[in-house]
Amino acid sequence: MADNELVSLFQSIGLTEQRAKETAKNKKLAPTLQATIAEAGISETGCDKAVGALLYTLASTITKNANKHLGYITRAIIDKKLKTADQVAAAIKYTENAGDEIIDTDFDNACGVGVVVTHEQISNAISSFLESKKESLIKDRYKLLGPLLAQARQIPELKWANGVTVKEELEKQVAALIGPKDERDMTSKGKKKDTDKKKSDVKVSGSNSNKSEQNSVPNMFLEGELAKLHKPGGNPQIKSELMKQHLKETGGKVLTRFPPEPNGFLHIGHAKAINVNFGYARAHNGLCYLRYDDTNPEAEEEIYFTSIKETIEWLGFTPWKITYSSDYFDNLYELAVELIKRDKAYVCSCTPEEMHEMRGGDDGGERRECVHRNRPIEESLTEFEKMKEGRYKEGQVTLRMKMDMQSGNPQFWDLVAYRVLNTPHHRTGDTWCVYPTYDYTHCLCDSFENITHSLCTLEFRMSRESYYWLCDALEVYKPIQFEYNRLNINNTIMSKRKIAKLVDEGYVKGWDDPRLYTLPALRRRGVPPEAINGFVQDLGVTTSNSTIQVSRFEKYVRDYLDVHVPRLMLVVDPIKIIIENLPDDYIEELTIPFKPKDPSMGEHVVPFSKIVYIDKSDFREQDSPDYFRLAVGKTVGLLYVEHCITCTDLKKDSEGNIEYLICRYEKGPDVKKPKTYIQWVSESTKHRSPIRLNEVRIYNNFFMSENPLAHPEGYLKDINPDSLKLATNSLIEIGLNQVISKSFENSKKEFETVRFQAIRVGYFCLDKDSLINDETEKKYILNKIVSLKEDPKKN
Repeated sequence: MADNELVSLFQSIGLTEQRAKETAKNKKLAPTLQATIAEAGISETGCDKAVGALLYTLASTITKNANKHLGYITRAIIDKKLKTADQVAAAIKYTENAGDEIIDTDFDNACGVGVVVTHEQISNAISSFLESKKESLIKDRYKLLGPLLAQARQIPELKWANGVTVKEELEKQVAALIGPKDERDMTSKGKKKDTDKKKSDVKVSGSNSNKSEQNSVPNMFLEGELAKLHKPGGNPQIKSELMKQHLKETGGKVLTRFPPEPNGFLHIGHAKAINVNFGYARAHNGLCYLRYDDTNPEAEEEIYFTSIKETIEWLGFTPWKITYSSDYFDNLYELAVELIKRDKAYVCSCTPEEMHEMRGGDDGGERRECVHRNRPIEESLTEFEKMKEGRYKEGQVTLRMKMDMQSGNPQFWDLVAYRVLNTPHHRTGDTWCVYPTYDYTHCLCDSFENITHSLCTLEFRMSRESYYWLCDALEVYKPIQFEYNRLNINNTIMSKRKIAKLVDEGYVKGWDDPRLYTLPALRRRGVPPEAINGFVQDLGVTTSNSTIQVSRFEKYVRDYLDVHVPRLMLVVDPIKIIIENLPDDYIEELTIPFKPKDPSMGEHVVPFSKIVYIDKSDFREQDSPDYFRLAVGKTVGLLYVEHCITCTDLKKDSEGNIEYLICRYEKGPDVKKPKTYIQWVSESTKHRSPIRLNEVRIYNNFFMSENPLAHPEGYLKDINPDSLKLATNSLIEIGLNQVISKSFENSKKEFETVRFQAIRVGYFCLDKDSLINDETEKKYILNKIVSLKEDPKKN
């Protein structure tokens, strides 16, 4: 189907023209939505917007495991069995594990089909809930309304209740309990402070958990730019009372936050942001939030929320508290109303193209103010209320901040604060159809949470002034923003959009493909989190951007692994050796160290027998004087074996391929010490030796040049065709079993923690595709983490 036909099809279920065009361009979503519409049988007729919104939610959130039941869920929507986004989410979750057949009754129970929660039940549940919150509600009043609503939606009895009814009942009972709003609930002064006070009341457990994490303080926090930052209380405020209240609520603690957008997986650049924010707080006995900046419901998925939290914990940090920008949607909306009342914001009907032209256009010409900029305050208030009520379509209107169109800073050119999005939100469902922008939300959430140091990367430098402007315009507590350099590495890309293209079009096998530099990918590749943290901390913080050579990162990883992992013998491309002067039943058990010169790593036993395997790269048919490994008539040492071997002959098949080598075990006193020792493995049924590996994955740089984006035909043309090489007949010594057992003792059976140095080859780990627990079927897959340090004389 052509793009214009897809746009028309998507519009027929209620999508705006702009949204339909964007969806049609999405190569992952477009075919899924098209299939969903076909399953619904409405390709010709279309449907009402409410049903269309549920179909869109289904198509955009359905998982791979649930996709085979797409038709079933679609029919449940069309038949009005599923009426809310929450029910659609429950349907996806249920069908993920439902197998090939769905039992209707089980599906209905899991998704709340037919469940009717009466108004009386809602009223009783809200009443009991508010009774448990009565003390804090009386104390903090309407500043708790947003958080209370979020908590009320988690009440089991209200799981399938109508969200609007729950909200109305909560507001009704809150008003009955504490009375109508009065001066104590004024947005301009009281809101921020009381909201933050609520948070400071629950710091004790977070503070204790943070103390348990204290490590030696990295130098990056004791010297350089970060060492120059102000102490709590040192950031000036528009009113002195704001700082007094801030210090009263925080006790003078350092408070930072890591605020990712949950629209993709974190990459190595985020590792620096995580270290800076969590590390700065830890270094000063402070606290750090994980705050999901979830203001764009079109791009957010549960998998990203989960992955972000897991990645932060993998790096060794524990958030003091996990919050969401959506926790503050009520607060943010009320502050937007206050901004209008102060004549600092207005509702604008200009299109994005018109805004662009008014800001100087592509040529950077004269800037001019919007015709709506000086509309009466009451008129903007009325229009903003209409936006909230859903009376405008997407793209028709926005709320803009009245800043300074003649400023030299583009971040002052009347930024958009709110826009209309008719998309159900991951957490708030369909409660809102207007959503705040990053430029509006970010500084206010920092203010709500009493952040002392808003640490961000240099691309936000020009946003600092608008950050301060908005806090001062509303007379709320104002954190200090500090910008530092991003972590950029060559030979890769970090753009979520570009990585998504690699994933969607099959260039890589997912966001955790070990050739990428997302943090899940580096984790799967076996890169230890301690190495990443150490690398970031060694680089430190500056205020100028630079790009780091990937070889520098790999050296850091290599140096870390060299100290911390055991050694094993791996034969990637084996060639068989028969030692002609050993008996057929000859077995010698050798006790060898996991790491020479480090007895703390222990020892293990490997068998040495008549049949041995070495790597093909360690044998040559054509000898030369400068070659010191194995050849016919030449002697080589086998690591840890008492005597060396000499190749006396070789056996070939009918096609001329070598079947095996014939060697002699040299026990005589006159044998000279060999110049080279090589790794090997030996056959022994008794010892189940060697371990046969299903796959060894050898990774190289995914791109051929240092800057893939500079390729004249685009970054896809710069992909290295040899970025992944597979070996499928590799062998490894049985010491691997002990390394696996020990690693699993110290982790939750996480495959990437099984790391070792393959002597003379490189550093490796087990891939998550391995199967170890099943005694009847084992599957060993290795990932190469990083090579050994290259010897320029090796070749």
